[in-house]
Amino acid sequence: MSKKGKFQTPKGIHDILPKKQKYYRKVYQVCKKIADYYGFQEIYTPILEDRGVYEKGTGEGTDIVQKEMFKLKTKGGEKLALRPEGTPGIARAYIENGMSNWQTPVKLWYFGPFFRYEKPQAGRYRQFWQFGFEIIGQSDAAVDAELIQIFYNILRELRIEDLSIKINSIGDEECRPEYIEKLEEYFKENKKNLCKNCQKRLKDNVLRILDCKNKKCNKVKEDAPQIIDNLCDDCHEHFKKVLEFLDKTEVPYELDPYLVRGLDYYTRTVFEVFTGEEDEEEGQNALGGGGRYDKLIELFGGKETPATGMAGGVERIVEKLVDERLTFEEPEKARVFLAQIGETAKRETFDLLEEFRKKGIKVAESLGRNSLRPQLNIADKMEVDYTLILGKKEVVEDEIIIRNMKSGKQKKVKLSKVVSEMKKKLK
Repeated sequence: MSKKGKFQTPKGIHDILPKKQKYYRKVYQVCKKIADYYGFQEIYTPILEDRGVYEKGTGEGTDIVQKEMFKLKTKGGEKLALRPEGTPGIARAYIENGMSNWQTPVKLWYFGPFFRYEKPQAGRYRQFWQFGFEIIGQSDAAVDAELIQIFYNILRELRIEDLSIKINSIGDEECRPEYIEKLEEYFKENKKNLCKNCQKRLKDNVLRILDCKNKKCNKVKEDAPQIIDNLCDDCHEHFKKVLEFLDKTEVPYELDPYLVRGLDYYTRTVFEVFTGEEDEEEGQNALGGGGRYDKLIELFGGKETPATGMAGGVERIVEKLVDERLTFEEPEKARVFLAQIGETAKRETFDLLEEFRKKGIKVAESLGRNSLRPQLNIADKMEVDYTLILGKKEVVEDEIIIRNMKSGKQKKVKLSKVVSEMKKKLK
């Protein structure tokens, strides 16, 4: 609440006003079009989940769980959280709803609001929207490349230019432990040159240091061991194939040996999508990313199930669409206005509007007004072709007046025939 006593949205949470709705709708429509083409089914998971879904899935040492998750406790003692990301909820839903019995792969996509307690800034809010695509049940490298191409296709369909993709492999449980040991040894020798957050990460999760955007830490990272040089044969071969598949597409990618994505469930392939020049401090031009998570479903008590996924930030994408002045097809314009005079005519109007709707004819009205002149003024401003005028006398006589708004000529027709009459005139 403001000092003047007027309620306002909480910090970092924003209204999406009608002017912006068309952009969100456009992103959704493009996602759905691509999803339908590639055979993805839409899923809605709850905004509220058991807190453990994210503590166990995303990782207790991640910034999302430690700093950004909105937590709450019900009167019954349930520990819940507002969903900060999509993948752990999808994994939970996969197990709970027996999707392992579905035809493989299970391909799911979603679009909805998410919540993180973080510093609000350009394109980043505490309530924000994301879309995501998940492919569950296949380990082939081609699936990783396909998902990256899907993300790229969505952004190109939205006419977003200057795209680049950074990609890396972070190995698996066979080769990553040895790499982590080397990384810990290197960063311990350079501890004094790390930011305070990364000094803490050195104890909790050393890989997270590679995800830091602090300039001071970026300097230290330059000489750190690279995981690409420490992959086991299987991970190396998998990553090689991903790149070979991408080479067959028009997707512009570059290797980033320090990209880790900062979430505990990732294995092997990880990637991020950018537009324009990268902001080293905040990475504010990142539109989204994803990667493979072959152990998450097993971690949640399911069978060992390979999977890969990605998510895009809708607010960041919408800002790009606004900046680039994306044009939209205008919604169908009403060519007919229905003016009514008096309560009797107003009641009759409800049936009439429904008849027009069933026939696919868009009709404008102003039911809150009773006088004819204000309604005719509205019809003029809307530049409709015809105004239908219905008063008490017309209702009694089972007639309605059709007024040509350009010529001013009027004629009466039977109420029962007005819909078919208008259909002829509007052809």
